[in-house]
Amino acid sequence: MSPFAVKAIQLLLSLSILIILHELGHFIPAKLFKTRVEKFFLFFDVKFALVKKKIGETVYGIGWLPLGGYVKISGMIDESMDKEQMAQPPQPWEFRSKPAWQRLIIMLGGVTVNIIVGFVIYMSILYFYGRDVTMNEDIPAGFAVAQEFKEFGFQDGDRILKVNGEEFPYVTQINKYLFLRDVETVTVEHNDGSVETIALPEDIGEEMFQKDILVPFQARIIPKIDTVPPDYPAYTAGFKKGDVITSVNGTPVSFWHEFKEELAKRDSTATTVAVGVKRGGTTEVLTVTPTEDGIIGVDVAGYGRTINYSLGESITGGVSYGYNILKDYVKQFKYVFTSKGATQVGGFGAIGNLFPSTWSWIAFWQTTALISIILAFMNILPIPALDGGHVMFLLYEMVTGRKPGDKFMEYAQMIGFFLLIALVLFANGNDIYRWLFK
Repeated sequence: MSPFAVKAIQLLLSLSILIILHELGHFIPAKLFKTRVEKFFLFFDVKFALVKKKIGETVYGIGWLPLGGYVKISGMIDESMDKEQMAQPPQPWEFRSKPAWQRLIIMLGGVTVNIIVGFVIYMSILYFYGRDVTMNEDIPAGFAVAQEFKEFGFQDGDRILKVNGEEFPYVTQINKYLFLRDVETVTVEHNDGSVETIALPEDIGEEMFQKDILVPFQARIIPKIDTVPPDYPAYTAGFKKGDVITSVNGTPVSFWHEFKEELAKRDSTATTVAVGVKRGGTTEVLTVTPTEDGIIGVDVAGYGRTINYSLGESITGGVSYGYNILKDYVKQFKYVFTSKGATQVGGFGAIGNLFPSTWSWIAFWQTTALISIILAFMNILPIPALDGGHVMFLLYEMVTGRKPGDKFMEYAQMIGFFLLIALVLFANGNDIYRWLFK
């Protein structure tokens, strides 16, 4: 199966799970508060549905347009814009007839479920798989440092000891901390054994973003091949487990990150790449044709270690891990509002690329948890047509005691809907542009 197909299947499965669970977050409290739910759909049924069946008072179905899903709740101004129903006198089973606190719980249900789902997945991963971490002992050659960070005093081969004066055992997290956390100092051990504490600018994260240096520290790993999947070009070209990569198109490489960098530098007009490998004491050159994404299909063995968690530890650890994921995403969201950040916004193509090109259940669930938390944050934004927009108007009603008029809500819903459509088109347009020109 092609890498594209593997990613597409994972994306469709992940979004289907998350959409259904999100809509259940609205559906269940609506039913608990005796509010009629007219439709429950996975994907949008514009003009027609692929499958639908009425059970009780609700029509359940699958639409043909995979841009989301919805529940249609009676007496609610939503994307259906059902003005005829809203023109009738309010009925006891309608959303608009319920107390504001019940309507608020119904609207917060989807986001709440997405947060819970993300946290539960992380708990499960920690309990069943543990957590992969990397410590200094796992990368004896230390880090390769980007040139821009060498100007601060860092050197190739550095070992990370402390961040802001505190022990920093899981060293490969340094890039994320520099970008998203408030890092003032980093203490390192240089190759000569000397220890130095290096002060960093207050806006180091902003500087990393603007200069596109998001991975200033790369672990220096010997490029010894561990896996060669049969569906990839490297397998056809004759790569084998145990081969040590020594060069790319004649340029010597000593570490795995150097191999990836040289592979990315290849001439875009050249269809093949000459890769030197050391095998059984001899060196030979293998010619391989990368995929359109520049992948040849080899990987090195894992170089970290796995920390196992008890049930109790996995619960607290999963909540902590999920909370930090959410906090980091909120922090980096500010970059969307910069000219550089706007060009990096992605749609379904970007989301699909979060998944690996070979099937891995742990990677699937890790990515699904991440998307679930992102969906929770995006849905709670105070934009009409999103859950956050409805919550914003409900909070206004609860504070002031005045409900926004139906006509105002209709216009707000329309503005929010067109804004969302514009954002979807813009994000997916960025994906298409990157696919065509980069």
